[in-house]
Amino acid sequence: MTGLLRRVAWNLRHRWRRVFGLLVVGVGVLAPFLTGFWWSLPLVWFLGLFVVLPVLHTLAKPVPAEGGEENDRERSGDPALDALRERYARGDIDEDEFERRLDRLLETEDAETVDRDGDVAARVREGLEREIDRIRE
Repeated sequence: MTGLLRRVAWNLRHRWRRVFGLLVVGVGVLAPFLTGFWWSLPLVWFLGLFVVLPVLHTLAKPVPAEGGEENDRERSGDPALDALRERYARGDIDEDEFERRLDRLLETEDAETVDRDGDVAARVREGLEREIDRIRE
């Protein structure tokens, strides 16, 4: 697939709501000329944007996996910390190495983040201790 076709396919897959909206607006503008009735423009726009689009959006929404909320809670939002946790869970690094790298990560954390979110280090450490206990069981 060429670059242009790949980009078009990606846009249709991820931005279909925008494409659909543009099509509804275009068809709505053409409708009075094609049908001869002036009221077809607001009718097409209303049905397309306020009826069909929400129905399609609801039908196309992905169904969350079981335990999806749990997985979101386990993620810290910090990619380095998530990678470290995954490596520890896979067994690539041992507990001492994990704790050493965790301390290094927490030392380099921005003071502004700590002030804004409270004691992030303590919360992260508690979460990781729970995870370590869960893995040991």
